[in-house]
Amino acid sequence: MAERKDLIILGAGPAGLTASIYASRFKIDHLVLGEEPGGYMNESHKIENYPGIPSIAGTELGQKMREHAESLGSLISQEKISSLSSNKEGLFSIKTRKETHFAKKVILATGTVFRKLNVPGEDELAGKGVSYCATCDAPFFKDKKVAVVGGGNSALGAAMLLSQYAREVVIFYRADKLRAVPAYIEQTKKRGNIKTAPETNVTQIKGTNKVEQLALDNEYEKEREPSFDGIFIEIGSVPDTGYLENLEIEKDERGYIKTKADQLTSVQSLYAAGDITTNSNGFRQIITAASEGAIAANAVYQELN
Repeated sequence: MAERKDLIILGAGPAGLTASIYASRFKIDHLVLGEEPGGYMNESHKIENYPGIPSIAGTELGQKMREHAESLGSLISQEKISSLSSNKEGLFSIKTRKETHFAKKVILATGTVFRKLNVPGEDELAGKGVSYCATCDAPFFKDKKVAVVGGGNSALGAAMLLSQYAREVVIFYRADKLRAVPAYIEQTKKRGNIKTAPETNVTQIKGTNKVEQLALDNEYEKEREPSFDGIFIEIGSVPDTGYLENLEIEKDERGYIKTKADQLTSVQSLYAAGDITTNSNGFRQIITAASEGAIAANAVYQELN
């Protein structure tokens, strides 16, 4: 049997890394399992709402959090989680692609995954002009014409980053107005190469070996199938809970895990923190994820002692 831990934290984003920082300070024997340290932060071009840090790249903030956690003795293993279950010994069993881990307590902090458009051509052209990460792929579209789908903060953030490389950026969104925070909308309007197309949906992505055209349900500049070199899909995310199939855990109608004030789920000794939960009034921000991670670690400490 693999080594047992008092606590295993699933996820290495702001919730998981903060939980680890507090677990180290509480002297809890623990391990962090996360496919990508930094999590969703790595896809944020700029973060300008984290207290004490006026502006910082998402990758840099993620790296700083990781270094902070490791400086306190945190062990972070980059592993993809396959399943989580409980056994007769009262332990949780966490299977990854590498091995099986066991723990008395678990904090779920795996966050969310990108939501797809689910239109023809999306899967076929993924990585060939279809992208879900502007931070990762923007430099490949220098002097190109690209589309961004979505009207929220992530979509406008992606558009602003892309505007530094692309010749033209067009934001398609289904509502009659943008839903992002006013600061993002104001910044977007100042970019001369960003255009908006309200009440317009992409119904198909066309191309042979790469993105060439988008089929729309409304005309854009008098065309139903305008030419584009790439499309960035920024329509939100869904909770990453696929590995929980072996556990009966209470969720809301959208799949987010219900938690109590101390981040405890409906399963004893199983906690959840960050974007995966129903807490913090659904305000899914780095600061609220970190807060929930700290609360969960404190609750684990209280339970262990």
